[in-house]
Order: sequence, then structure tokens, then C-alpha cells
Amino acid sequence: MPSIIQLCRDLRKRQTPAENLLWNILRNRGLIGKKFLRQHPICVKSAMGRYEYYIPDFYCAEARLVVEADGPVHLFKKEYDKNRDVVLRDLGLTILRFKNREIEEHLDAVLKKITEYL
Repeated sequence: MPSIIQLCRDLRKRQTPAENLLWNILRNRGLIGKKFLRQHPICVKSAMGRYEYYIPDFYCAEARLVVEADGPVHLFKKEYDKNRDVVLRDLGLTILRFKNREIEEHLDAVLKKITEYL
């Protein structure tokens, strides 16, 4: 089984066109000077004492913001995504979700929503 670090690296190599489009804006403090990380693991200790990892598409620690680019695979992961969002919100994080198509076709509106939160 690959390490969490290797899994994150693999996810970065296989990003979707929508993730790539958004990352080109967010990287290097490109959106109002805020630092975003891509495919950065967030560790959570479960009630059973085990450590679990969640890997958001984009994460701004300073703003405690997770930005997700949801592709077709998320149609089959609705329950997982819902539970994951609850865990991340319990950590004090805010999650903004955008469909890939929304990012690709309405990037300005997506960036406006992110900027309004920041």
C-alpha cells in the first residue's frame, strides 16, 4: 500500500483539466495573496483512535478553506463526500464544492465565490 505522501503525489500527477485550470490561478498565491496547497493530506484521529487522512483538492490553511473540484466520480461517492465534509467541518474548515463543468465554463464566478469567502 502506498504512503499517504505517495498517494498525494499520484493525485497531483493525475489532476483533471478543471483542477489544472483552477490550480493555475490558485498556485503561487495567485488569488488575493492566499497560499493554497494542492492535494494536501489532512489527518484526523477517529473515535476509535485510528488516524485517517482526507485529501482535499485545494487547501488554504490560513483561511481554513477546502476547495473541491467534483468530477463524475463524485456521483458515486455522495455518501462518502457527505461524511467527509462533516469531519472536515468539525475541524473548523469550510468546504466549497464546484463541479468540474462549473470551473471550466464559469471560472470567473467560481473565483468570485472563493474570493468572497477569503
